[in-house]
Amino acid sequence: MKNILVIGATGQIGSELTMELRKRYGNENVVAGYIAGAEPKGELKVSGPCAITDVTDATMIENVVKEHKIDTIYNLAALLSVVAESKPMLAWKIGIDGLWNVLEVARIHGCAVFTPSSIGSFGADTPHVNTPQDTIQRPRTMYGISKVTTELLSDYYHTKYGVDTRAVRFPGIISNVTPPGGGTTDYAVDIFYSAVKGEEFVCPIQEGTFMDMMYMPDALDAAINLMEADPSKLIHRNAFNVTSMSFDPEMIYKTICKYIPDFKMSYQVDPLKQSIANSWPDSLDDSCARKEWGWNPKYCLDAMTKDMLEKLRLKFK
Repeated sequence: MKNILVIGATGQIGSELTMELRKRYGNENVVAGYIAGAEPKGELKVSGPCAITDVTDATMIENVVKEHKIDTIYNLAALLSVVAESKPMLAWKIGIDGLWNVLEVARIHGCAVFTPSSIGSFGADTPHVNTPQDTIQRPRTMYGISKVTTELLSDYYHTKYGVDTRAVRFPGIISNVTPPGGGTTDYAVDIFYSAVKGEEFVCPIQEGTFMDMMYMPDALDAAINLMEADPSKLIHRNAFNVTSMSFDPEMIYKTICKYIPDFKMSYQVDPLKQSIANSWPDSLDDSCARKEWGWNPKYCLDAMTKDMLEKLRLKFK
């Protein structure tokens, strides 16, 4: 990777990934791609080049790629799970029609492409415990359907045209920098904000609902390390199971209580979020990622909790 374009650079993952890539590859070598109305701000704006890059406009993508001599594209444009279910046509337009545009530009200009998938690509019929890398994927949400299609279309462009496509299946991502924006796993971010603010947390996911999660620093490493990996060792490409931890609401609540003993939590289950969560795996088998490109997360639940609370306390001082 020499010249990198991050599409969706102002989103939850994109904003932090862009800064991490600039730290590793140089500020001028990483372009923050954004859509009108979601302009970069602060350090993201001033630290390196920015360009309007609407994933639904192939000509716009191509112009940015040519102007900045891009060789690697991180395509993060997508609607999150709950939002996608309320806007299915838009979710498809951004996630799939947009991906087609990215892949076509990459085919023409020889770019590598990272487009993340998700645990949402699995469904109710998938084995829920230690979910295998290769297994049935029959999701019943538009978010999940678009993610499965993302994996298949990326594989197609690799086998048909030789485009260097790679992806991981992200679990829920927990960040202390950017707030969540409509995902099923958002409760695992919101709970920390409530704890630090001294508020009771009302959990929308019922006790006993396990889902895979990952702290943002590990998510950034996963995305970058996979793109840096030796392609001759990659068997799966689109997309690798990756995870750091699996917990239910009670587990994260009790872990926070180790550091904030008077923290309170109650339940008010959101039917849509709960139905989506029930269709997702309880835990993933990420042994293929560990074997093929050395995936090795750094954060467990306790280490993440301690760091999240420290960072958020500084944020709200």
